[in-house]
Amino acid sequence: MLDILTISPDDILHHVKLSCRIPSIVEEILTQRIIAKTAAETGINAEPEELQKAADHLRLMNNLRSTDATWSWLQKHSLSLDDLEELVRITLISSKLCYHLFADKVKPYFIEHQLDYTQVIMHEVVLGDKDVAMELFYALQEGEISFPDVARQYIQDTEFRRIGGYQGALNRTALMPEISAAVFAAAPPQILKPILTCKGVHLISVEELIQPELNDELYQKILSTLFSEWLKQQIEQIDVQLGKLV
Repeated sequence: MLDILTISPDDILHHVKLSCRIPSIVEEILTQRIIAKTAAETGINAEPEELQKAADHLRLMNNLRSTDATWSWLQKHSLSLDDLEELVRITLISSKLCYHLFADKVKPYFIEHQLDYTQVIMHEVVLGDKDVAMELFYALQEGEISFPDVARQYIQDTEFRRIGGYQGALNRTALMPEISAAVFAAAPPQILKPILTCKGVHLISVEELIQPELNDELYQKILSTLFSEWLKQQIEQIDVQLGKLV
């Protein structure tokens, strides 16, 4: 026989409390209120055509390609049609406010932080012996051995060895400070003098430095960063008084 369990709103709230999610939920509520208040003050609203387009986008993002699929999704998330309309409105207003506040600040931010978006294409082998690393460095300088040969001989990880220690396209923040400083000062293609860190002795081949371009993807990333930082500042200025939670 199938057991039927009933979960009340109080059960859900109690679980949220025990999961220590109250602070993050409070922050989300504050975020929505800050956005709504600022949007109203700046005259930002949602036109019917915009709401319809935003609703279509939400359904597309959630793969809701039929009425049945949409109803199932609403039931799964305990949402009504009015809730869906509110969700779409909140998302749209947030997006419009973001553009209103920071669209003209993206390019200056990009120029100021351009170095942070520069990427490096590099190969790396981490060794445990500095003397061995120096010997390999000089052998590479003299053309007595190639970097792929070094990778095949000294990298233990099979998959990493197969790709010759290739690291992909990395930003400064993805590298340890002492490595980042040397890598982004290189003149590719260049083999760097071994660098000692807490992880070992790094032998690095810098293949290319990729200068950033303000394409659509990076534009949206910077726009989101500026908006998030602004919201965080607004939240920090608010003294929250929580009502009694049952």
